Amino acid sequence: MTDKPFLYVVVCAAGVAADVSELITAAQERDWEVGVIATPTAMNGFFDATAVETRTGRPIRSAWRRPGDPRPFPAPDAVVVAPATFNTVNKWAAGIADTLAVGTLCEASGLGVPIAVLPCVADALAAHPAYRDAVARLRGMGVRFADPYAREDEQDGERGKFGWERALDLLRND
Repeated sequence: MTDKPFLYVVVCAAGVAADVSELITAAQERDWEVGVIATPTAMNGFFDATAVETRTGRPIRSAWRRPGDPRPFPAPDAVVVAPATFNTVNKWAAGIADTLAVGTLCEASGLGVPIAVLPCVADALAAHPAYRDAVARLRGMGVRFADPYAREDEQDGERGKFGWERALDLLRND
């Protein structure tokens, strides 16, 4: 047992998820214990599950546990959703808890757990009214959003490197 705060990292199915170990390492360097919850689609090759489990020392959760099974993670002190996809953000804001990942986000929101989000959403989808409404609703619930792409990293109109640590920066006040 450790006295370190526990961070849930919720990973969605986006190409940048391949680098989620960067977030885990950064969180551990900031003295967090980390447990990963992934959407079912993210578990289909979007990141190296074995490397993540080795890094955290814990199994990745992506499915509901059976009644009577022990809780594999302690309650979260904070949650980071990165990368957060269009689908997950919209379902979360609507309260559609059809996966463990979204159910966990709905519950953490209701409990007042600090949550930081780094969206990975194409510009065309980010312009959709449902997405804009979902982000506004989640912000109204206290969820913190950051742009994971620094403008100064852009080259020839292309996005720069995904800024994993920005999610941790959003949690500094807690």
